[in-house]
Amino acid sequence: MAATVLISALLLFLLICSSNISNSEKTRRPEPCKRLVVYFHDIVYNGKNAQNATSAIVASPAWGNKTTLATPNFFGDVVVFDNPLTLDNNLRSTPVGRAQGFYLYDRKDFFSAWFGFSFLFNSTRLKGAINVAGADDITKTTRDLSVVGGTGDFFMTRGVATLTTDAVEDDRYFRLRVDVKLYECY
Repeated sequence: MAATVLISALLLFLLICSSNISNSEKTRRPEPCKRLVVYFHDIVYNGKNAQNATSAIVASPAWGNKTTLATPNFFGDVVVFDNPLTLDNNLRSTPVGRAQGFYLYDRKDFFSAWFGFSFLFNSTRLKGAINVAGADDITKTTRDLSVVGGTGDFFMTRGVATLTTDAVEDDRYFRLRVDVKLYECY
């Protein structure tokens, strides 16, 4: 009888210890193997700025058009882009790459978008692409999108791209600060 109680107490002790170990492993976050901060500059075509535009509305709801974002909350607009990436927030800085992809405004009740894009690099410092996808709740200060893969220097990488809106000028221009943290690097 005493042996049974002792074994039960030992098993209970081991169970408690193993649950504490697994909980602490879940809360510990690894350090990124690569980190990069870039600025993403988006100039929406408005019918008058074809020379400078880096994005265009390619689909809009029935009540919208392709030179003005729809109301309310731009719901239903699909925008494709080929935006310059810079290392600082100056649009005139030398680009280190391009951000190419699309975003669509997917919520009628509040300001939200869904992004799918690639950061393309072709410089002496960086070559390859980082692929990003995810929901962007624009009302929040920072938003995390998934880094779902890459090529070149970023072959099969995984991680998080944290977006922060750095500047907004009406519905014609916005700039995002993107902090890319990669956790799987090959």
